[in-house]
Amino acid sequence: MSKNGLSRSARSDLRNGLLFASPWLIGFLLFTLYPIAASIYYSLCSFDGISVMRWAGLDNYKTLLADDTLFWKSLGNTLYMVILGLPIGLAASLTLALLLNWKVKGMAFYRTIYYLPSITPVVATSILWLWLLNPEIGLVNRMLSLMGLSGPGWLVDPKWAKPALIFMGLWGAGGSVIIYLAGLQDVPEQLYEAADLDGANIWQRFRHVTLPMISPIILFNVIMGAIGAFQYFTQVYVMTQGGPQDATLFYALYLFNNAFLNFKMGYASAMAWVLFLITLVCTLIIFKTSARWVYYSGELK
Repeated sequence: MSKNGLSRSARSDLRNGLLFASPWLIGFLLFTLYPIAASIYYSLCSFDGISVMRWAGLDNYKTLLADDTLFWKSLGNTLYMVILGLPIGLAASLTLALLLNWKVKGMAFYRTIYYLPSITPVVATSILWLWLLNPEIGLVNRMLSLMGLSGPGWLVDPKWAKPALIFMGLWGAGGSVIIYLAGLQDVPEQLYEAADLDGANIWQRFRHVTLPMISPIILFNVIMGAIGAFQYFTQVYVMTQGGPQDATLFYALYLFNNAFLNFKMGYASAMAWVLFLITLVCTLIIFKTSARWVYYSGELK
């Protein structure tokens, strides 16, 4: 036994373990930890990515919060997706999961069909929906015209641009549907049998049995969905580039524009840390309130 309390064989095991883990450790230090630390420093500097950095202190944050109207515009657009788009998406996913949980013939085929859009590349999906939502030749407005309805401008109308993106997002909700479906199939059947014996109807079984039992799944989807909504980027980058009239200028897109179009790396780093803090606060609020509505089977009440 050595002075540090480890035997020779334990030290050998520790050394070998560190050697085996060293590729990951080096990668983590170089590609994760260092960029995080560097971005904190960049956010306190005036830096265009090419010339020498100049210390600016909190100027980037002051400009961001006090003088940049597009910052508040982009944040408002992003919160629109979090507050309105996220609940709609979660409700639609849960509804589809409930339908796909029925024991009917050919259900495996239906589950596959609903899941396929979620594995389609986002760029390909965006280009497809760019055509579908075209106000002149798009299939959506064509179908509405067959029903005697005049379709909106969708992505070229500031009032309809964000609802159009929410509508498009429902098409690719298969990932959340699969997670909900796994949770639904894990609900004990005897609970439904007991509810039937008590005379509960379909809504009462859903309200008092299904929802409590899948509440941890709902919590997971809410947190992951909120984080994803705060980082909403690819669709608008491909489809609208923030237009029309900045109606789809989301936070991540504005951050990207500042970093790689305007070459304001320090300013973009400050934006990234503000986004991190906003996302962190939102996630902590969700966790804090989850004790009131999330039920874990087996826990004491």
